[in-house]
Amino acid sequence: MIFNNPKGAPELACDECGCRWVDRISGTCYECGAPVSAEAQAEFVRALAAFADDRRRTVPDLLS
Repeated sequence: MIFNNPKGAPELACDECGCRWVDRISGTCYECGAPVSAEAQAEFVRALAAFADDRRRTVPDLLS
């Protein structure tokens, strides 16, 4: 499960209990211990990339 935090960034959550405390090393939820699927983790990576692309387009480059 992926949702956006108040700043608009994606966050990965457990599909079983909705907890946002996911151990990405072991691929399990800290709260209920349910495995987080490789598909959900890949979807999260895609959501992060899309968020980063959007930020690059909408936030002025402060270093230039």
